[in-house]
This record gives sequence, structure tokens and C-alpha cells, in this order.
Amino acid sequence: MAQRPGFPIKLSTQDKAPPAKAPAKKAAPTNPQGLGLDSSAVRQRMVQKLAAQGLKDPLVLEAMGTVERHRFVESGLVNQAYEDTSLPIGLGQTISKPNVVARMVELLLEGTSGKLGRVLEIGTGCGYQAAVLSHVATEVYSIERLKGLHEKARSNLRYFRLANVHLLFGDGMLGYAKGAPYAAIISAAGGESLPQAWLDQLAVGGRLVAPTVTANGQQALLVVDKTNQGFKQSVLEAVHFVPLKSGIS
Repeated sequence: MAQRPGFPIKLSTQDKAPPAKAPAKKAAPTNPQGLGLDSSAVRQRMVQKLAAQGLKDPLVLEAMGTVERHRFVESGLVNQAYEDTSLPIGLGQTISKPNVVARMVELLLEGTSGKLGRVLEIGTGCGYQAAVLSHVATEVYSIERLKGLHEKARSNLRYFRLANVHLLFGDGMLGYAKGAPYAAIISAAGGESLPQAWLDQLAVGGRLVAPTVTANGQQALLVVDKTNQGFKQSVLEAVHFVPLKSGIS
């Protein structure tokens, strides 16, 4: 299988959306929430479980072991932060299971050498997946249609000071044309068909990973590779994501 290029395409200064300004990073408390969840050992146990489940890309496993998931969940749910479960984040949305995040990001990287170039994420949510993507891509543009979640993600990510993550408030079904073409596009919501804007904004040689509604009415992971000859689609395992919606709220 030929390697897919990383597409380290750069935006011009006038087009590039600046990262959110953040105050100076404060030293993390020794034991946030009194639970010791800042310990890398807690995350490494999660990574070991992911590896046992079949995840194997070293970049992905390193990213999952680096990003502190407990900083993205509600305070009353921090005890479950490193369990392989989805958790509510407000406004009817959830943070995906670690296994699902790792699986989708690993699919994005499949066939590449090293990091991806620019990635578009549809559905920022609480910001966790954007943080993971920041470790496997040169740039991440993440768009969220719900203002409350956009602000929550901005607040959650401020601690990490990720200069290569750009948060956008808008209709994810339209993508973000100013950043195109993208080496990869990943969606945290699924519909019956892929928006044409996503296909147009994907670079030749790039890959899109998103949930889609199949003929039997269930959701499954869809992988789309864009080639010079057109699009190649593969339907993979069943998943459960929130439905893809247009507009902003």
C-alpha cells in the first residue's frame, strides 16, 4: 500500500486563524480533585488497555498517554475519566470513549509516515479529541456548532497552550474552506451522507473518517480516501455517535 503524504500545507498569514490567546500556564496542583489523576501512570494503564484491544500506532498511543482526559470531563465524573466509556459533557453531547478516539485517529494515520499535516475536526465537543490530534498533526482546525461547547473547549484547552490548535465556531457541515485542502478530516457526528464540502476540502491523497448511517439504519465508521481517480469508501465497525446537524446554536 502506497504511503499517504502528510500534506504539511501552510496557510497564508491573512487566512490563518490565530490560536486563542491564553494566560500564562499555572503549575498544575499535585493532586487535582484529590484523585491523583495528573499521574502519568493512570494514563499509561489506559494506554495498556487500548493496546490490548488492538490499537498499535505509536504516535496515537503516545498522544493518548499524554493528554489528560480528566481535564475535559465534569468534576462529578472525574473518577470515570480513564475508563473506556463515553461521558456527558452537556447540551446533549458526550466525550467519546478513549478506544473510539484512538481508533479513529489511528485510521487517519494509517498509511502515513510520521505526523499528518493539517487536519479538520468536525465537532469540537469538549476539546479532548482536538488535544489528541494536536500530537499527531502539524495543525488542527476544529469547528463546533454549539456556542456553549465551543466556549467550554476553549476553556479546557487553555491550560494546554496548544499553538497548533485553532477553534472555530460555525456550521461543521460547511467545513472550513480557508484551511483547505486537508490531509485528514474527522467527524464526531454522523448522518446518512457526507457533506459535499468535506469531500471538496479533502486533499488528494487525504483521508476522511466519520460515522455514517448505513442501509439498516445503524451507524458505522466510514473511511473515505481521495485519489486522483475519485473516492474510495470502506465501511467498518458499528459505532454510536450523535446525529450530524447543520446550523449553529
